Amino acid sequence: MFPTALPTRKRRRPEAAFAGGCEEVKFRDVTLFLVERRMGKSRRNFLSNLARSKGFCVDDALSADVTHVVSEGNAAQELWSWLEEQGFRETCDKHVLHISWFTESMSAGRPVPVEIRHYIQNPAVDQRSCAHPSAKPESAVSPYACQRRTTLNNHNKIFTDALEVLAENLEFCGNQGPSLAFRRAASVLKSLPEALRCLEETQHLPCLGEHCRAIIEEISECGSCSRVEEILNDERYRTMKLFSSVFGVGPKTAENWFCRGLRTFEQVLNEPSIRLNRMQTAGFLFYEDISKPVSRTEASALKIIVEEAVICVNPSATVSITGGFRRGKEFGHDVDFIIKTPEAGQEDTILPAVIERFKSQSILLYSDLQESTFDLRQLPTHRFEAMDHFSKCFLILKLKGEQETGRDWRAVRVDLVAPPLERYAYALLGWSGSTLFERDLRRFARLERGKLLDNHVLYDKATYFQEAAISMSKCILRGIAKLCLMKY
Repeated sequence: MFPTALPTRKRRRPEAAFAGGCEEVKFRDVTLFLVERRMGKSRRNFLSNLARSKGFCVDDALSADVTHVVSEGNAAQELWSWLEEQGFRETCDKHVLHISWFTESMSAGRPVPVEIRHYIQNPAVDQRSCAHPSAKPESAVSPYACQRRTTLNNHNKIFTDALEVLAENLEFCGNQGPSLAFRRAASVLKSLPEALRCLEETQHLPCLGEHCRAIIEEISECGSCSRVEEILNDERYRTMKLFSSVFGVGPKTAENWFCRGLRTFEQVLNEPSIRLNRMQTAGFLFYEDISKPVSRTEASALKIIVEEAVICVNPSATVSITGGFRRGKEFGHDVDFIIKTPEAGQEDTILPAVIERFKSQSILLYSDLQESTFDLRQLPTHRFEAMDHFSKCFLILKLKGEQETGRDWRAVRVDLVAPPLERYAYALLGWSGSTLFERDLRRFARLERGKLLDNHVLYDKATYFQEAAISMSKCILRGIAKLCLMKY
């Protein structure tokens, strides 16, 4: 007991979860556990006492009674590895949540409803599902996008549209892990040969967790998902989507503009403190044209234009269309081409020459040339990178044709890439997409084939690490030898 001789400071009530304090617990169906890792001991104690003072039950150990695990600053993979080492398993009544749920609950003075944005998804679920494929029915869908046949006819569009809205909203919030989980779930549903008829049909599908199935169930019963409707009507989401639709404006810039109180293009363009870069300036200038879908017919017409320019510069070079049009899509937001040069070194000079050719034809509206930063010594890359290090340029070209505006041309975005000859296959694969396909291809290579694949090269993991270890040992020995020579 504290001494009573100091009445100047008000004594605090005994906390709810201390021994003998069970009568003060207001929310008996919720038991919290705060992960100390990254959070720190003192902050954890402070937050635990705060929760207890508001009537929450807080367990200092990860016991079987815990219903809500709260984490701050931990990577999902590290967190889940630790939880599983402790024997924790996520079920319908156990949740692993971001600190945001905790702070919202403290502000509300009660446990707020758990939403999808609060969850810390387990990234190992997909890996475990593909580690034992023999345990699945023969008709099971592969957990890898690169192992699924996906047609252009989406039979489950009502579900995939909802999942992609949730994914996009999480991307705008910077939650890449949960966003990727929704993207994977949507990809699985797109690959199905027919529409889902009941929720039970999702039971053996990979990448569809409890939250995705709940969304599918709600849409099946109500025709829509309440959370998706909230997002579509949310001012932040609508503004972020509007701003990020501009060529050269990414999520960070869009969020910066939103936080400044800007909501329309007119407000952005009239804001004196905003300095647009060249790409963003072109994006606003030609927004009406480049925001419209490009048809396959228009893509074919652009291929003729690009081929003419390339052959004029190098008669032996060839041009191939990539991106969504190579995958068979009828429409896209831009047109991607890969240029194959017959001799080593020609890839470094062909793009500047092609740009000059477009200038001479008066069809170049914008260009951004990025020279090659490809270095074989820095490969393979162990993290996913959407963009490679080959020579490339991002263009806006005039495409002839009658327009509603009365002009005889429209602006179209065109991307060109020129890889070294020996890296052509990797570039063609990488630029064909989709982004999720590329991610799963690397995952498949690593987990199922023991390989390391990136945008530039394919390595055997065992050989690579063995050679890297030998190389490192040689470097260490050379360093020791130099030190010995310096000493003696």
